[in-house]
Amino acid sequence: MNKREFMKVFNEQLKGIPEQDKKDILYDYEEHFTIGMNEGREEEDIAKSLGHPKSLAKEMRANYMITRVEESFTVGNFFRALFASLGLGFFNLVFILGPFIAVAATIFALFVSGVAFIVSGLFVIIAPFFPNFFDNVPSPILGIFVGLAISSLGGLWTIGTVYLSKWFYLITIKYFKFNLSIIVNRRK
Repeated sequence: MNKREFMKVFNEQLKGIPEQDKKDILYDYEEHFTIGMNEGREEEDIAKSLGHPKSLAKEMRANYMITRVEESFTVGNFFRALFASLGLGFFNLVFILGPFIAVAATIFALFVSGVAFIVSGLFVIIAPFFPNFFDNVPSPILGIFVGLAISSLGGLWTIGTVYLSKWFYLITIKYFKFNLSIIVNRRK
């Protein structure tokens, strides 16, 4: 593969990266070819030493997405980084995606259960005031205190889940970076 073919494939595979960043990346690889040719190397040899352009572009996209999610967290950025990292290897897709989904679903379930505690506590608080709708309410005072206790527990549960989800997010980003560094170092 010569320089023109390499750069064409590389440019096509850099989709999803802003145009200015793409130009910077392409310029860096143009420099690799220029420096190598000044040293007397053939274009094919330089292209071979750089690696396959599709693999390089996957790494560049993953690196860009991880940097982007670190700079400004949005759910969209997070999932773009996730899928870019998953695209880097079969291992990630098979062995990491399943546990990731399980942990994310567990955190979501914990959050929903915390909100359910809060809502159920509110219902226990208002139950004594609507005896036609709620049966078996022993005492209005007891209902209010039990409702406050349940809602408070739900609030603490939800706050704990938010901290857990932030921790999970940070661990996931660290894994993305670790994974990318392994792939880049393996290529060198």
